[in-house]
Amino acid sequence: MKEKEKQIVANPEAMMPRNNFIHDFIDEDLQEGNRSYGQRIHTRFPPEPNGYLHIGHAKAIYIDFTTALKYDGLCNLRMDDTNPAKEDEHYVDMIKKDVHWLGYDWGDRFYHASDYFEEMYQFAVELIEKDLAFVCEETTEEVRENRGSLTEPGKNSPYRNRPIEESLDLFKRMKAGEFPDGRMTLRAKIDMASGNMNMRDPVLYRISHMDHHRTGDAWCIYPMYDFAHPIEDALEGITHSLCSLEFEDHRPLYDWVVQNISCPCKPRQIEFARLNLDYTIMSKRKLRILVEEGLVSGWDDPRMPTLSGLRRRGYTPRAIFNFCDRIGVSKVESSVSYDFLEYCLREDLNETALRGMAVLDPLKLVITNYPEGQVETLSVANHPQQEDQGRHDISFSREIWIERSDFEEDPPKKFHRLYPGNEVRLRGAYIIKCTGCVKDEAGNIEYVTAEYDADSRGGKAADGRKVRGTIHWVDSTSAKDAEVRLYDKLFAVENPDADEREYHELLSPNSLQVLENCKLEPWLYEHRHDGAWQFLRQGYFVADNVDDTDEKPVFNQAVSLRESYKP
Repeated sequence: MKEKEKQIVANPEAMMPRNNFIHDFIDEDLQEGNRSYGQRIHTRFPPEPNGYLHIGHAKAIYIDFTTALKYDGLCNLRMDDTNPAKEDEHYVDMIKKDVHWLGYDWGDRFYHASDYFEEMYQFAVELIEKDLAFVCEETTEEVRENRGSLTEPGKNSPYRNRPIEESLDLFKRMKAGEFPDGRMTLRAKIDMASGNMNMRDPVLYRISHMDHHRTGDAWCIYPMYDFAHPIEDALEGITHSLCSLEFEDHRPLYDWVVQNISCPCKPRQIEFARLNLDYTIMSKRKLRILVEEGLVSGWDDPRMPTLSGLRRRGYTPRAIFNFCDRIGVSKVESSVSYDFLEYCLREDLNETALRGMAVLDPLKLVITNYPEGQVETLSVANHPQQEDQGRHDISFSREIWIERSDFEEDPPKKFHRLYPGNEVRLRGAYIIKCTGCVKDEAGNIEYVTAEYDADSRGGKAADGRKVRGTIHWVDSTSAKDAEVRLYDKLFAVENPDADEREYHELLSPNSLQVLENCKLEPWLYEHRHDGAWQFLRQGYFVADNVDDTDEKPVFNQAVSLRESYKP
């Protein structure tokens, strides 16, 4: 066995899946006396390269790769590039990047459906020779009209019984480019009275004079998905073809194809319920609309459910794995709360994210009894709950930045932050007592004033008195300016697909808020690319991987500190 064949996931021990009904089916197939699927389980992840992968694909990736992992098997990555209309090599590159980012690897088993165009053509010829397929000249409208309904059988095509030799000749001429788009199709000859509409002489090939991103103009006929996919699986030796529930009605056609072509492998198709997530859409075609209409900044907009968008937002592979593992694998359609996805991220970042101080809505505070011109160095923990993460230095001086919301002249009840006469603790620094504020001619607060307790360095009062409030701050002598982007759900409605309004009418006005002139402590600025951060009392943030520069740092909010979901 090649060494590459052993590579399924980056960390097998941490990514072993929970048991599910798919595993039960596989266990049955592997029982003694039922070895028709071979000794080694082999799965595949077969996306179409017509857009970016989204969180729904992450569930499919999890199922395909971890199933192979559990059975010490193999998992292929295959581009289902049978439709050149929307496919592009850029999407291929992004799909590979996203799968690797999630922690999965396909070794040397990377394929394209287009690798098998010649084999597919020959299998189609084989079906014609067996009188199981014919060239049809009905128009798309005629095929639809004659297909019948759930209560009425379809009508046979007038070309269904044309001689085998004639269909072979026409199919060859279709391949040679003699006919325009839509002029002819190749259809399976199954049963126009079948209760399953997919079995009513489905189209196997259509004419499309369009260059393919890999094969150029070598082909002008392209196989339909329902014909191509089982052939791809069979040629690659796939034992179990795991797919979403909408393909359940297509399974008889899948089986019909592999049973009637001369391939040694007969894969088994098993369907699972796809991921439905509230307040978003889970379709590459529909996500493309958002991109093309400029409703988002691109496929990697942090509000998008794409893996690129989630990565830019600050999501981690571990959080996505835990999300997919916990929602389980079922055959029952259901919708998952977006809050649960955020819960999984918050749980992960609480363990891994370092802490830093950032003031998002800055208000200056002047400590009037602190020596002018003096700057001292203090030490704070990088992670309060994990001593092994070390400490770093921060500067402290007479003037600091605090959050505007941390001061009230006339505070409401149970307000334990700054107001005249009240004491608070500056995180990692001193205890201060608010003495008031200074306003401009218009009555706006210019800055807050306070006095510090020089004997409370580190935030502890020498006389043991208790101080209830603790606030974060940034020293004005060393603060770094930054842009911070706060995110919320993209859509204002729970189920956008069920709403008849246009997408631009459904977007949440609170999905993006851009804050300028935020203040960062220097250590956070210097190490901003080291991973996700918890801005103390604010939430979890990550440096933007597109717009961030040394001159203008840009941070994206990954998730708030507030936990709206309780598992």
